[in-house]
Amino acid sequence: MEIINMWNSVAGECQTEPILEYYPTTIINNSPKTAVVIFPGGAYRGRAVYEGQGYAHFFNSLGIDAFVCQYRVCPHSYPLSLLDARRAVQYIRYNCEKLDINPEKIGVIGSSAGGHLIASLCNIYDDFSDYFVKKDEIDETEYMPNFHILCYPVITFKDFGHQGSKENLLGDKKDDKQLVRYLCIEDRVNNKTPKAFIWHTFDDSGVNVKNSLVYATALKDNGIQCEVHLYQNGHHGMGLAQNSNSVGQWTTQLRNWLIHNDLMGGAK
Repeated sequence: MEIINMWNSVAGECQTEPILEYYPTTIINNSPKTAVVIFPGGAYRGRAVYEGQGYAHFFNSLGIDAFVCQYRVCPHSYPLSLLDARRAVQYIRYNCEKLDINPEKIGVIGSSAGGHLIASLCNIYDDFSDYFVKKDEIDETEYMPNFHILCYPVITFKDFGHQGSKENLLGDKKDDKQLVRYLCIEDRVNNKTPKAFIWHTFDDSGVNVKNSLVYATALKDNGIQCEVHLYQNGHHGMGLAQNSNSVGQWTTQLRNWLIHNDLMGGAK
């Protein structure tokens, strides 16, 4: 694993510098590789290790390069985590030739609040120029991923949304009703949103499954391709779910989805 500093001059407040942890696959590829940037969950207060490194090893086994993004969380507030997510994709796409990565096959995966972050990445286009001391060539690179994978995601801050994530993300702006509504990402989906793979458990007591359902509905309404898997039982934050015969199928189903959409790269 290699530590990558994404920024020369970090945008916005920075008590903890955001980094990428790079896990290159050891599988030989015949063509430029697919890459996936991983955004662990943690209610915008922390970042769960098992939703980071564990996922990276899984993608490596598919011949896919993985990058775990250690994005800024509370006490940092919106939009700093979103700027980190954009920069992660931009950094990889800017360096794709050096890394032997296909710039048209860069995806993101987010769990729980990490799901809210990547859904924001895929649907919010604000400039945020005021947060930059200066911009560089990487900042001019396209930040939109080619696909996104959501694991039991937080999507909304409405009545069935995750209030802890809202409070940690917004800090002293948590009562700004206009901003709260703006960050209900089901209302941001549009015809530019990249294709998606979503999974959730039906009785998740941490993040209501309605989050995934309302997002999938918005994708359908906007003509965006999406595959959704709902499992009957399972607690929140299951990660790879290796101890569940039912929920643990999601990694196989994701692999099949990647193959179906020609997103596996050139792994032998």
